[in-house]
Amino acid sequence: MEFHKLNTPKYDLRDAYRWLLTLEWPQFAGFVLVVYLAVNLFFATLYYLGSGCIAEMRPNSFDDAFFFSVETLATVGYGHMYPATLYGHVVTTLEIMTGMFGLAVITGLIFVRFSRPAARIVFSRSLVISPFDGQPALMMRVANLRHQAMAEAEFRLILIRDERVKEGAGFRRFYPLRLQFDRLVMFPAALTIRHVIDKESPLHGLKAEDFEKSDVRIWASIVCIDTVIPASVQSQMDYTWRDIEVGRRFVEIYSDIDTNSIAVDYGRLHETEEIGG
Repeated sequence: MEFHKLNTPKYDLRDAYRWLLTLEWPQFAGFVLVVYLAVNLFFATLYYLGSGCIAEMRPNSFDDAFFFSVETLATVGYGHMYPATLYGHVVTTLEIMTGMFGLAVITGLIFVRFSRPAARIVFSRSLVISPFDGQPALMMRVANLRHQAMAEAEFRLILIRDERVKEGAGFRRFYPLRLQFDRLVMFPAALTIRHVIDKESPLHGLKAEDFEKSDVRIWASIVCIDTVIPASVQSQMDYTWRDIEVGRRFVEIYSDIDTNSIAVDYGRLHETEEIGG
């Protein structure tokens, strides 16, 4: 579900740090490259326009100005070209300060991006409603793709649907769904999360056509601790009424290897089958 927020600023310079952290690695690398080239082109232009400000730079050579800017921004200073006028010294001083500040910022961003944990949790593409222990239950499958188990995992399911209030207007209501278990000390591989549809459940008595009529949506969230870093990680998923399969169940993905080993087939994580199939 995408929200289009009106009458609020779309961009805020204070959110630049957060925006940079949300970029994918190729996007982040592309952004750094563009900024790097833009800064060097800017200072190269200043050197080019300041005729004779850099000693040993060939007249009207933008290439020399550009590569001198690259060397100055990195504070390398090979020594062949150097500032020859006050103008040249001022521009190189500004570029060196820009390079030092930029290097510190980029280093910090890269460190945060590398140190930030990723959940690597996969949700099943659909939900199923099928009998479990003599009662109908809404089920969702989740899997931890990491080889190390997550600790102190907490699970949440929220039901959202349209209802009519007594005044006759439509209203969007939120219902927390009570789970058979909503937390585990250890989350090693794959789990099936279940909400039993009893008389107290907001799903009680609803049929498949009722889900579409009330535009049922379900939000799922998992919060757990990565034991390697350690740090808290979070992942979420949202489902619509189209993603709820009534009268089906998830296929079995566990099989015994020996008395101490169990195989988990992640390739069948999303597969469902007819009840009794």
